[in-house]
Amino acid sequence: MITHENFAPDPWQLRETALDLGVLAQSESVFAQSNGHLGWRGNLDEGEPHGLPGSYLNSVYASHPLPYAEAGYGYPESGQTTVNVTDGKVIRLLVDDHPFDLRYGELLSHERVLDFRTGVLSRSVEWTTPSGRTVRLTSQRMVSLAQRAVAAISYGVETVNGPATIAVQSELVANEQLPTTSGDPRMAAVIDSPLLPEEHYANGTRLRLIHCTATSGQRVAVAADHIVQGPEGTAWAAESEPDVARLTVTATLEPGQRLELVKFVAYGWSAERSLPAVRDQVEGGLAGARTTGWQGLVDAQRACLDEFWSCADVEVEGDEEVQQAVRFGLFHLYQASARGERRPIPAKGLTGTGYDGHAFWDTESFVLPVLTHTAPYTVASALAWRQSTLPRALERARQLGLEGATFPWRTINGAECSAYWPAGTVAFHVNADIAAAVERYVFSTGDREFQRGPGLDLLVHTARLWRSLGHFGADGVFHIDGVTGPDEYSAIARDNLYTNAMARRNLRAAADAVSLHPDRAPDLGVSAEEIADWRHTAARTAIPYNRRLRVHEQSAGFTDQEPWDFEATSEDQYPLLLHFPYFDLYRKQVVKQADLVLAMFTCPDEFTAEEKVRNFAYYEPLTVRDSSLSACCQAVLAAETGHLRLAWAYTREAALMDLDDLEHNTRDGLHMASLAGTWIALVQGFGGLRRIRPTPPADPRDQPSGMAGPVEPDAAALFAPRLPSSLTRLAFNVRVQGRLIRLDMGQSTARYTLLSGGPLTVTHHGTRVELTVDTPTDLPVPPAPASPEPRQPKGRAPRT
Repeated sequence: MITHENFAPDPWQLRETALDLGVLAQSESVFAQSNGHLGWRGNLDEGEPHGLPGSYLNSVYASHPLPYAEAGYGYPESGQTTVNVTDGKVIRLLVDDHPFDLRYGELLSHERVLDFRTGVLSRSVEWTTPSGRTVRLTSQRMVSLAQRAVAAISYGVETVNGPATIAVQSELVANEQLPTTSGDPRMAAVIDSPLLPEEHYANGTRLRLIHCTATSGQRVAVAADHIVQGPEGTAWAAESEPDVARLTVTATLEPGQRLELVKFVAYGWSAERSLPAVRDQVEGGLAGARTTGWQGLVDAQRACLDEFWSCADVEVEGDEEVQQAVRFGLFHLYQASARGERRPIPAKGLTGTGYDGHAFWDTESFVLPVLTHTAPYTVASALAWRQSTLPRALERARQLGLEGATFPWRTINGAECSAYWPAGTVAFHVNADIAAAVERYVFSTGDREFQRGPGLDLLVHTARLWRSLGHFGADGVFHIDGVTGPDEYSAIARDNLYTNAMARRNLRAAADAVSLHPDRAPDLGVSAEEIADWRHTAARTAIPYNRRLRVHEQSAGFTDQEPWDFEATSEDQYPLLLHFPYFDLYRKQVVKQADLVLAMFTCPDEFTAEEKVRNFAYYEPLTVRDSSLSACCQAVLAAETGHLRLAWAYTREAALMDLDDLEHNTRDGLHMASLAGTWIALVQGFGGLRRIRPTPPADPRDQPSGMAGPVEPDAAALFAPRLPSSLTRLAFNVRVQGRLIRLDMGQSTARYTLLSGGPLTVTHHGTRVELTVDTPTDLPVPPAPASPEPRQPKGRAPRT
């Protein structure tokens, strides 16, 4: 997109200077607005033409049976697909009876701007009708971060070259016709007419539609009110039917006169409340918006974003595209989470129907790390949603004959809805990903109340799974058999290293948390013996290693498998899952996305520096990056192992994943994890940010009480800043243990400043640094270690 001639890099905006219908669907995704509760795609005001119309409420979905050729025990029975709910953003225009449609007449100019500081999408258009009358149209649109149920539009039209009769039709539209899907399994299933009408209303300037989802029984209400300003003689009338409510405003305009409309829209839904209750909910939201007014909503939006950017901004000097991209990504991450309030953060946010609107482990492993250091309150909300689904996870574990909880690989309501069990049911690492997110959040914020409540619930029940899933072999080592790690081109493996390393981290975190809150142990049924067993199991969990090759194995025996024939694979055969059978992928050395490389990032203490160099060199030629999750992980390890040029190439790939539509599916929504990956690559790759983990006891069996905690580290976090030659400066803020730290780095010097909070100790390339508020510390940046840059599979070099 930003390499398209109609887009130009801008540090604080996404600007489109002309309209190209060939990339309309992609532009609808990048111009999308949301607040974590409500999402509007960046469709044109007039509704048509469109790529994919979209209005979404977090966790409103349609359920449908999952078909199987043969039934099997434990197979999920129902799938879930996000629903395009009632569209409240449609405002149609007629000029002397000519419908305003950019495919007709003459489009003289068209510009759209999404401002990351104001959260407002602005549009300006000049258009001439087939009969020669020219009009100028402007609109501004927002989904409120301050009032979670509310969206609003300010719309104006004026004539340029003579009088014209203008009709503006503001609508609420349900059950919009959607485009058909392709054969790509990553795209959403299209469900015709998912909303059943229950009530429609139109009176004065007010509109309302209430529907119920046909299969999931969720009631959705949408209401709108308007403020109309126009010349004398301006009139309006309202009408409604089951799937459409419409306010039509008419006026005759002379040049210099203007017709203006402000539209306030309120959304609400519930699976439990009655129709009158949901009706009252949206009417109350609408009243609040009307009282606040358009300018009040705009001011509140700016205030929310000012607070966010004061902690989250990243400054990049040397690459204007990446500067725009990292702010674009942070903006959309904040939009996806700000008002989610105990709801999931889907893989596409609320920007499209890709992946059926499901939440995956991506949230905990990629999105939440960024939000933990920039907007931590959103993380507590997302993890509280996971806790709310704990009953389903406990039930799923019982169904599978396991202890503790088994969280789903993909879901909307907490139930597993992946029909492909080798990549769904057995991807047990999701449990450890959730536990790591809890551990990371508590460490960064010091939120002991959360740790004692929802955090401890999640840590204990996820930890219990591992002890029942794995077993101690004759070698005295704890093994976990038949699991799938992050790499979806390997499945049902023994001792997947990422899973095992994350499991031992999960077990230790649970033991530590119960030790800090022993009063809750009886409520959770945790005994001293169980805690000691967790520590013992963690200490003896298998970490596969090939001594002959001197590299760690992605899973036991992986390095003995036949390598994939990359030379015989053409570029148009990627992604491999769409061109080759899974059984062939599973038995070869080919990696869809970073797996062991991700483990070196998330569990760095499991590897020496030399092992990381050798591992990265071994797995880089096997990794094809058929997932948008991979580039940022490879960027981090490339930076850590001294390959700064390669790290920068991967950073750009992650940064431009959606803005340049690198995977050719931005039309379906934005890749939240890859948007997060830009920050991860910059801050944790080139900034070298890592958490220093507590040191486990030398022998857990020396603690018969099981309640003794680990030895705490003497520093809060470590940094290892180094810049690629492409950049002259990188600066960012991060939250660590309740403090706000700023790191401003150049090619030769890094400056640390503690912006808020008490004194803090960090490390800079292994050297302890004591930070105090507003006292900058300048330190030299050592050169990167030199080693040969590893190659990639044929045709799979970073896409920049």
